[in-house]
Parts: sequence; structure tokens; C-alpha cells
Amino acid sequence: MSKLPNCPACQSEYTYEQESMLVCPECGHEWSLQADTETGSDQKIVKDANGNILSDGDTVSVIKDLKVKGTSSVVKIGTKVKNIRLVDGDHDIDCKIDGFGAMKLKSEFVKKI
Repeated sequence: MSKLPNCPACQSEYTYEQESMLVCPECGHEWSLQADTETGSDQKIVKDANGNILSDGDTVSVIKDLKVKGTSSVVKIGTKVKNIRLVDGDHDIDCKIDGFGAMKLKSEFVKKI
């Protein structure tokens, strides 16, 4: 059995795996196993409206009607967006939406599917 890494928040040795995440039972900190194996990367963690951690390639759903700047179009609630890419900046999701083309979204307006 391989030893899991200590919690990065409180250094507890009692971490455990839950699906694709590592969890600390002492402080409640959660982090991805993939992020833990990438040494020396200081990547920003992007979370959806429900607090789920997003990663490149995820599929998300829009949780609110969003007006498209510069047009009279609206991205409707429930629109599925496949294969997202995370980027730095205020709008932290780069994606393509059918019928709209390339767009940037804020993670606070989507939920992971």
C-alpha cells in the first residue's frame, strides 16, 4: 500500500482518498491527487459555484442566464459546456459554446457535471 502525502494545510498524516480527491479528516482540507503529484507547480485552484474543483477538460453547466457582451444573445441556464480550459484572469474558464463560439466564463456561474 502506498503512503498518502501529509495534508498541505495542517501536515496531518491521516489523509485519505475520496474519489479523485485527498481529504484531511482533522482540518477538512481537500485537494486533488493530480495537483499533489505535480511538484513545484503553484497553480491557482478554480472552483465552481458549488465548491467543486475544476480542471482542464471538465464538462460544466451554466447555472444562470448570461448576457453576451456586445450582442443581444443570452447563454441560457442549463447550457452544457464541454472540454473547458482554465486560464488566469477574471474570467477563468476558456471554452467553446455551440451556437456562440469561443467564450470566457467566470467559474462562479457554472457547476461541474
